[in-house]
Amino acid sequence: MNNVEQTLSIIKPDAVERDLIEEIKSIFLKNNFSVKEFKKIHLNKEEAAEFYKVHQSKPFYDSLCSYLASGPIAVMILEGENVVSKYRELMGSTNPKDAKENTLRKMFGISIDKNSVHGSDSIENAKKEINFFFKN
Repeated sequence: MNNVEQTLSIIKPDAVERDLIEEIKSIFLKNNFSVKEFKKIHLNKEEAAEFYKVHQSKPFYDSLCSYLASGPIAVMILEGENVVSKYRELMGSTNPKDAKENTLRKMFGISIDKNSVHGSDSIENAKKEINFFFKN
């Protein structure tokens, strides 16, 4: 493995509620991602707002924060070769209707808001997001 990276994955409230954590984790393993850290937590609205601060100027910000705080989530650090881009590809388009077959959002997403998973969009953001949930 030459380009081993880490990224943050969140299994969002809609998928946790439907008991999909183990199924999604098994898909990670099939794609040669290793799960380095894992925890199930419930953010409050302020924590969700802090996590999604990068989107605060967008019209969907408030509903995004409310949704992330609406139930337990599973957060994990995924590690693997080029994992940031490979996981983005595996997640699929934000809107499950536009996502390609066999992507997580196509298989499990309910709507553009309840799209089941989150993944960091860059190595820099991955570091920030991992630090947000897994401060040493």
